[in-house]
Amino acid sequence: MQYRTLGRTGVRVSTLALGAMNFGRVGRTTQDEATAIVDAALEAGVNVIDTADAYGAGESEELVGKAIAGRRDDVVLATKAGLPIGENPDHRGGSRRWLVTALDNSLRRLGVDHVDLYQTHRWDPTTSDEETLSTLTDLRRAGKIRYFGSSTFPAHRIVEAQWAAREHGLGRYTTEQPGYSILQRAVEAHVLPVTESYGMGTLIWSPLASGWLTGAVRAGREITTNRSSFMPARFDLEKPNNRARLAAVERLVPVAAEAGLTLIQLALGFVTAHPAVTSAIIGPRTLDHLRSHLAAADTVLTPDVLDAIDAIVPPGTDLAPEEKHDTPPSLLDPALRRRR
Repeated sequence: MQYRTLGRTGVRVSTLALGAMNFGRVGRTTQDEATAIVDAALEAGVNVIDTADAYGAGESEELVGKAIAGRRDDVVLATKAGLPIGENPDHRGGSRRWLVTALDNSLRRLGVDHVDLYQTHRWDPTTSDEETLSTLTDLRRAGKIRYFGSSTFPAHRIVEAQWAAREHGLGRYTTEQPGYSILQRAVEAHVLPVTESYGMGTLIWSPLASGWLTGAVRAGREITTNRSSFMPARFDLEKPNNRARLAAVERLVPVAAEAGLTLIQLALGFVTAHPAVTSAIIGPRTLDHLRSHLAAADTVLTPDVLDAIDAIVPPGTDLAPEEKHDTPPSLLDPALRRRR
């Protein structure tokens, strides 16, 4: 396992981080299975576990908490808040009222007195940066969190939050968690240069593109990835973007084979090769999945392999732009881009 410093924190973290979104109802992973996955990951040298209050409505945090009981200090523990929890309109976002409550709920579910990294799950356009950052700064001073970060922020929002922290004398986001894979590379043009400029650590989600880069989606074969059961649109080959992804996968498979790698090793090695990337978050549902991911722990892609990937999916290109989660609201709502 390789280790890198998380931004400017001085904390050394593994280049593969264990994501717990599949723990519980999402991936149908039981407590015994989750604990076995955590055991194997820690034994292999993984030292980061990332979860969120929205994963299974808190169930993931509960399973993680039980799995790490008795070895809290061996784990860089990260969780997130901000996505809707239930129907209450105030149980979401980045307000002081909600973040303080959400963190207390997360700490209770995890069975710990602090988390190492607390992340705002999405940018909240209804709450000022000053409000959110002052809350996170106070929570850090209270000892409930060690560091705080953002997740899936557009590049301009990362910059504005950094400016707000400086202007108001507040703590700043020390990490960002963007989506990034061979098939979704737009963050190379905007987000990653910004995180590098500000010395932020990055924890990459979906480096395997929701299963597209695991070998579970191949031409002429039944799609076997779990995500296809509850996200069918992402795998509907009637859609041009999905056909483009499939065509790319079919070209990537021989690149991996020629390099003596699995497609998973190629995908994870690609993400962790970027100088702005700290760790890639893997989200196994089973021990077999975990083992196939851990096989990439020491994968280093050669320049010719990286060049071959660039020739298939050019740098800065998203093959499924409609799946981006950091699109400015004005691009989604016509009323916000038309003068009244």
